[in-house]
Amino acid sequence: MGIKTYDGEPAMVTIVITGRGGAGKTTLTANLSTYFASQGYKTLAIDGDLYLPKLAFHFGIDNPEINLHALLKNPSIKIDDAIYQDMKTGVYILPGSSNLYEMLNISGKRLKEIVKEIKSRFNITVIDSPVGIPFDTIPTFKLATYQIIVIELERSPIYSVRTMIENEVIKLKQLGEAYGLKIGVIINKVRESSHAIDSVIRFLERDIKVPVIGIVPFDPKVPEATNFGMPVLVYKPRTKASRGIKQCGEIMEKELFGVKRKEGYWSQLYHSVIRVLGIRRF
Repeated sequence: MGIKTYDGEPAMVTIVITGRGGAGKTTLTANLSTYFASQGYKTLAIDGDLYLPKLAFHFGIDNPEINLHALLKNPSIKIDDAIYQDMKTGVYILPGSSNLYEMLNISGKRLKEIVKEIKSRFNITVIDSPVGIPFDTIPTFKLATYQIIVIELERSPIYSVRTMIENEVIKLKQLGEAYGLKIGVIINKVRESSHAIDSVIRFLERDIKVPVIGIVPFDPKVPEATNFGMPVLVYKPRTKASRGIKQCGEIMEKELFGVKRKEGYWSQLYHSVIRVLGIRRF
C-alpha cells in the first residue's frame, strides 16, 4: 500500500499523547503508530518521556546504545543513528534510554529541534509524553497538529470520575488549546459491564467540550503483548483491545485525512451511545 497523501502532498502530522500515569499512553502510542503504519503511512514514534521512557519495550528494543538521550546530550550524533525500524510493524522508533545516568543533566529544549528536523520525513509522528502536565514535551506542542488525552476509568471510583476529569482533562485540554491543537480523548481500559461510560462521554463532550475519539476495552492481552515486545495489534489483532484501537485509528484517520472505513463493534457501540445522548459531532 502506498503512502497516503493530502491534497496531493505527503501528509505530515504530529500527534502528542498525554494523560496520567497508568492510563495507557505508551501502549496507545505504540499501537496507534502500528495502525497508521499498517495503512501505508510512514510513521515515527518518539519516546518523549525523558525520565521514565518505556516505548522501546513495546517494540522489543532492549537498551538501544544510541537513543534520544544520546541525541539530547551530544548534538554531533546523527539523528538517523538513533532511529530503529521495527520489522513486525513497519514503525520507526526513536527510543529513550533506560540508563539512569543518561537521564541526568539533560534538557528537553533540544527535543523540539530534533522533532522539527525529523518530522518532515514522516507522514505521521507520534510523541509519547510524560505523565500529567508534559513539561518534557511542551516545546514540541508548537510543532504538533493533534493532542490525544488518554483517560482510564478502572482505578477511578464512579463518584470521583468527574473530579479526575476536571483535574486532568481540563488542564491538558487548556494546554493543547494554548498551542492551537485539535484535541480528542480516548477512554482506555473500559470493561463491558461499565454502566457509567455513557455519563462519562456526556460529561466530556457536553460539559468539558472535548470530543471522545473512541473507547478501548480492558483486555489482558495488552500487557501480555508488551511482555512479548510487540503491540497488541500485531500480537493479537482480533482481540477486544485491538479492535478498539483500530477503530480509534480509523476515526483519527478520517479526522486528519478524510479517509473513512467500515465501522466495527466498538465504533458502533460508541456511536450508538453518542446518538442516545443526542450529542452532535463537529
